[in-house]
Amino acid sequence: MIQKTALICGVGGQDGGYLARFLISKGYTVWGSSRDAQGASFHNLKLLALASQVKTITIQPEDFKSVFIALKKAAPDEVYYLAGQSSVGLSFELPAETIQSSVIGTLNMLEACKLLDKPVKFYNAGSSESFGNTQGLAASEQTPFIPQSPYALAKASAYWLVNNYRDAYGIFACTGILFNHESPLRPRRFVTQKIIQAAKRIHQGSKERLVLGNLDISRDWGWAPEYVEAMWLMLQQPKAEDFIIATGQTNTLEEFVRIAFEKLNLNWRDHVDQSAEFMRPTELMVSKANVSKAKDILGWSAKTKLDLVIENMLTKDF
Repeated sequence: MIQKTALICGVGGQDGGYLARFLISKGYTVWGSSRDAQGASFHNLKLLALASQVKTITIQPEDFKSVFIALKKAAPDEVYYLAGQSSVGLSFELPAETIQSSVIGTLNMLEACKLLDKPVKFYNAGSSESFGNTQGLAASEQTPFIPQSPYALAKASAYWLVNNYRDAYGIFACTGILFNHESPLRPRRFVTQKIIQAAKRIHQGSKERLVLGNLDISRDWGWAPEYVEAMWLMLQQPKAEDFIIATGQTNTLEEFVRIAFEKLNLNWRDHVDQSAEFMRPTELMVSKANVSKAKDILGWSAKTKLDLVIENMLTKDF
C-alpha cells in the first residue's frame, strides 16, 4: 500500500492536533502548517506527543504564493483546511480578520489545488453556525444558510467557494459542517472550557464567581477526537460531498453548566452569575442537527454524548 501524505492547515489547533494523531495512526506522512512554523510553539502537538512526527511548514493562507509554494513542497494527497479565526464571539470584534482568514484562505487553497500537477483531495472546515436560526428544526445538508455572525458569514462563503470549485473544475473538495465539538484542547476563550476550568477551580476551593451570558442557548456538543475520523472518511469516498457532523442531541448551556458542576458535587446556582457583558449582538438560540447522511454514507455516528463529553473534559489531560 502506497503511503499517503496529508497537509493539515491549522495543525496547532484542537482539531488539527487530533487529526494529526489520527492520520499518523493510519500510516500517513503528515505536514502541519502555521503562519510562522519556526516561531510557533505547537503546544498541542507536544501535549499529544506528536511534535517529532509532524513535518511543519509556514503558510500565510491569505498569500497565494505562500500557499502554492507550500503545497508544491509538501505534495499532499489530502489537504485539510482547518485554519482561520475560529471563535464566534471574537468574530464580532475582528470581523475583517475572521472573513479574510476563512474566505481568502479557502480560495487560495482551492486555486492552488487546481493548479497542482497531481490530484489533491480537499477538506474544508465548515460550521453549523452558518445555518443561523432554523426555528428549532434539525438542519440537514439541504437547509439554507442564514448566518448571524461574521464567523458564520465567513464559513458560509467558504462553503460556497468549495462548491463552486468542485462543480466548475472537478476538484475533489468537500465541506464538513461540524456542530460544536469539545475536548481538553479547547482554548480557554470558548465558553465550554471556561465553564470546565472554573468548576474545577471552585471544586478545589476557589471563591470566584463564574460569569456567563445567555444560558438559554442550545447546542449539539460532541467529542472532538471522534469528529476528525469523519473528516478523513469524507475524503475516502468515491465522490466529494458535504456532510453534517454532530451527535443529533441538543442541550442548553444551562444543562452543560449544571452537569459540569454536579459531577464535582456542586450546585451551579451557588456559583454562577449572568451578565449582559457576555451577550452577543446576534445569537443563534437553538442548534439542531439531522445526522442521517453521515450515518448512511460514511458509516459514522457520534459515540460520545454530552454527559461523557463533560466528564472527559473534567478528567482527561488531552
